[in-house]
Amino acid sequence: MMYLIGKLAEKCGVNKETIRYYERMGIVLEPSRTDSGYKMYPSETVERIRFIKRMQELGFSLSEIHKLLGIVDKDDERCIHMYDFIIQKINEVQKKIRDLKRIENMLINLKECCPDEKSLYECPIIETLMNEKKGGE
Repeated sequence: MMYLIGKLAEKCGVNKETIRYYERMGIVLEPSRTDSGYKMYPSETVERIRFIKRMQELGFSLSEIHKLLGIVDKDDERCIHMYDFIIQKINEVQKKIRDLKRIENMLINLKECCPDEKSLYECPIIETLMNEKKGGE
């Protein structure tokens, strides 16, 4: 199946400018054109754009996604440094996990400061945060 840009954008949940931007970046191939000049995108483009959007949701930048797509496209130039890229990304993800665990522990500790009475005028959570800020100055 082939799609005009508007239908492709609708199917992928993006706008037309996003697709044009992806084309300029080279992460979506420029499609063939009809005799009247309309771009016609193959159905594979739908999956590719969905992959790009999913990877962005997971925290990958477009330049990182471009590198990852080098594997899909069997592009030797983009695949050359893939191992180093993967190691770096693993380290970044592990750091984010550590940071999120620290935030989780802080929130758990703050929750334990909160009394069951929710109608109090003084909030122990805010007081705890304010005291931490004073201690960190």
